[in-house]
Amino acid sequence: MTDEAGPWLVVGLGNPGREYAGNRHNVGFMVAELLAGRLGGKFGRHKRAMAEVAEGRLGFGGPKLVLLKPLTYMNLSGGPVVALAQFHKIPPGRVIAVHDELDIPYGQLRVKCGGGEGGHNGLRSMSKSLGTKDYVRVRFGIGRPPGRQDPADYVLSDFSSTERKELEFLVDRAADVVESVVTKGVEPTQNLYHGA
Repeated sequence: MTDEAGPWLVVGLGNPGREYAGNRHNVGFMVAELLAGRLGGKFGRHKRAMAEVAEGRLGFGGPKLVLLKPLTYMNLSGGPVVALAQFHKIPPGRVIAVHDELDIPYGQLRVKCGGGEGGHNGLRSMSKSLGTKDYVRVRFGIGRPPGRQDPADYVLSDFSSTERKELEFLVDRAADVVESVVTKGVEPTQNLYHGA
């Protein structure tokens, strides 16, 4: 696939700061960091947006990816996303948000374009700032909190030791899903990865 339509903006959603690094809510950052490594890119502070950005191409002469980790907190993610989308002239249809998803069991990945935000503050901020919900979401299942634990506390806690055994593999798979969306499209990616 050629790069005629321009670059893609891949947004890893998370919270900045070392204390949040291993949180379930930060799985978007983990996927973005892995993708940067695959592309041979390095995250650096962007001059026009409150964000860390890495860039690279998928394969030789392949599509360009602009990887973004907002440096605002989750509920203000939309500002840096819009700033980068405007800077690179990327339409919402070529924006991919990678985020944690409570409504999907741990270990499952889902892709969709548009739809609701399911109470996710990062997505809510993105939709508001972009003025549309029509962007791609790569949803990384973290499952529901055990017992009566507050979902807000659950997403801001680290993955359990049992979950961490699979985490590296799942982050790798989520990066594969992002690459598949870029090179094959949403529907073929759904056919490939849903139910897997």
